[in-house]
Amino acid sequence: MDILKIYTEEWLTESTCEDDYTYNPDEPIFKIPNDFCYKVPSFTEHSEYRKYIEEFPEIDSPEMFGLHPNADLTFRVKEATALFHTLGETQPKGSGGDEGVSRESTVYNKATDLLSRLPQSYLEDDYIAKIKKLGGMTVPMNIFLYQEIQRLQYVIQKARFTLEQLQLAINGEVIMTSELQDILDSIFDAKVPHTWENTLTGDEFSWRLPTLGLWFSSLLNRDEQYRSWLENGRPKSFWLTGFFNPNGCLTAMKQEVTRKHKSQKWALDDIVYHTEVTTYEKAEHIKSSPAEGIYIHGLFLDGAAWNRQEGHLVESEPKTLFVPAPVLFVTGNTRKDEEKAKKEMFGQIGPYECPVYKYASRTERYFLFFFNLKTDSTPNKWVLRGVALLCHT
Repeated sequence: MDILKIYTEEWLTESTCEDDYTYNPDEPIFKIPNDFCYKVPSFTEHSEYRKYIEEFPEIDSPEMFGLHPNADLTFRVKEATALFHTLGETQPKGSGGDEGVSRESTVYNKATDLLSRLPQSYLEDDYIAKIKKLGGMTVPMNIFLYQEIQRLQYVIQKARFTLEQLQLAINGEVIMTSELQDILDSIFDAKVPHTWENTLTGDEFSWRLPTLGLWFSSLLNRDEQYRSWLENGRPKSFWLTGFFNPNGCLTAMKQEVTRKHKSQKWALDDIVYHTEVTTYEKAEHIKSSPAEGIYIHGLFLDGAAWNRQEGHLVESEPKTLFVPAPVLFVTGNTRKDEEKAKKEMFGQIGPYECPVYKYASRTERYFLFFFNLKTDSTPNKWVLRGVALLCHT
């Protein structure tokens, strides 16, 4: 409904039917095909309308719909990816591999490599003891950490068990079940096995990434973040992408902020997010944690870029689909105080309320929260551009 409202505000106006009105942007980023002028014509003859329609470009520029020209590149990349995925699925699952090495031997060696790099299992008594040293389970962020480690342990356990069973099946020591065969095929094709990403009911078991290499690197990075947190204390900045439940992290943060303002009688239900873009480009540049709230990093801007010098949204560079966002600051504030802070920070234009998603698939299921970004133009422009912050691209 929001996007429909923006379309009507921008294009369904009284000026739309004026003779000199055009839908073409004042300064198009790329040349409009054939320099065609998109307008509502007012001809008197039927033939003139037919002629005008015949002059339409075969492919409309994304700028006609308020999008950046990069949107066309995104569309074509998705089409090509889907095509190659279909071609890969139709390839015969033969036993031969490169240079005469069988699929089974290739996968066996890959399983050996993955098992050697797989993180050690988490021992519950061990990490509970370490969490107690961090303040125990009365601290909301410690409860969140405990839940995240539990889920990561399930993933590590699942990966280790299936890899070991797969090797036994390749050696003929156990039956090669359909699940193990699917895992064999996935590993050979450098894809993530379905059971590593999804539960039996299709819910998210771990995290969804396009290749096995990216998925396993994410596993190692998540493990590193959790172990560092246990050993060295709370990180100065949180890698939000590396959490199973990013909303859980944000909720725990709000709970802690609310407790700090207990004397002011803050209520959790009345707390909203207060967001700011910091001047830190990388998490390594941060010297200390904020007094309250948290720094987060690892997000990407989709549909726009960020001017670090002037601190506001700007157009994307051609052929650059995603831009790493700076370190972001998120804390809690009361609704009344936050409305006042918005007016002071963003003036009459107001901020662009940028949606943050866990994945590039922009559904309510993966929506996290809104992050306020400064803009030197109307927020409607960036709504039409489809600008969003993504944890995974």
